[in-house]
Amino acid sequence: MTDDLRELYQEVILDHGKHPRNFGKLDGADHQAHGHNPMCGDTLFVFLALDENGRITGVSFDGKGCAISVASASMMTEIVKGKTEAEANRMFDYFHKLCTQDDPPDEAGLDPDDVDRLQVLSGVRQFPVRVKCATLAWHTLSAALDRRNAPVKTE
Repeated sequence: MTDDLRELYQEVILDHGKHPRNFGKLDGADHQAHGHNPMCGDTLFVFLALDENGRITGVSFDGKGCAISVASASMMTEIVKGKTEAEANRMFDYFHKLCTQDDPPDEAGLDPDDVDRLQVLSGVRQFPVRVKCATLAWHTLSAALDRRNAPVKTE
């Protein structure tokens, strides 16, 4: 990776970390999950609204964490909004492999723009401790999708 590309990736992560998109509790959410990384204390909630066809019509997150954790959550909300549950799960699988495997994961069937956007976080695989930071939001998204009828807390 070139120094210019590395610098651009850092700028994107810092921008999402300082100015997260879709931050806060989602009004009308019908799915939620809580994620926590005990290694560093990052904690967040993911809120989802799905339509009758399983398409994500709304997504947000709330919580606190390091720049990588918040940036990943922010980017995730932008990427999965409008996707079906199956598409969101496919993005989760792709992102998890991107962060944990040296071989490039299969991009077949994924939006090329989404794949390009996630490349900014691919460098975490060189720092195993940071993988948990980058994937926390995605694991929490997966848990929220699995809890179709979980009540949304009003706290």
